[in-house]
Amino acid sequence: MIGRLCGVLREKTPPFLLVDVSGVWYELEAPMSTFYKLPDVGANVMLYTHLSVREDAHLLFAFADVESRVLFRQLIKINGVGGRMALAILSGLDVPEFVHCVQREDVVRLTKIPGVGKKTAERLIIELRDKLPSILPGDPAVVAGSSSHMDVLTGDSPKQDALNALVALGYKNSEAARAVKQIESEELSSEELIRAALRQMAS
Repeated sequence: MIGRLCGVLREKTPPFLLVDVSGVWYELEAPMSTFYKLPDVGANVMLYTHLSVREDAHLLFAFADVESRVLFRQLIKINGVGGRMALAILSGLDVPEFVHCVQREDVVRLTKIPGVGKKTAERLIIELRDKLPSILPGDPAVVAGSSSHMDVLTGDSPKQDALNALVALGYKNSEAARAVKQIESEELSSEELIRAALRQMAS
């Protein structure tokens, strides 16, 4: 089991990133909550990881903090929730927000995440509401820590980069395009556009 990687961040194109560990480049998939905390390409990075072994592939998922990995591992234990859906959940909600949704039984908020229907949302609440206090102890408001405001992507168009990232996370192209288009400021970075679009689609 690969539990943690330390190396040089070489590429980041949500939901994928490449980390150079002594000449071996690891391809990882990560939620947007992790991308928000990444340093610039070329900088050193440390990530907590989860290795998923399937018949057709070995997938390595990356997280900026232990709490996100713990929650990811709990999510994929739930029937009908795979790695991709768990990434979508952790992209649409950070750890404290997810905890609040479960505690408040906020099915409507959970179903705004791509791939999460009403039955899945209800299953998440039922199966996790009693487990969260033990797996994520402490004040939910500070469990995940604060996010640094760093540029997530590089490219010719921040809006196009944001659109590509949202589609890769499971949102429909038309829905993502509409959300990005409605954000008027041309001075926002890709990271800020993704955050604003996710917030808008969740409202």
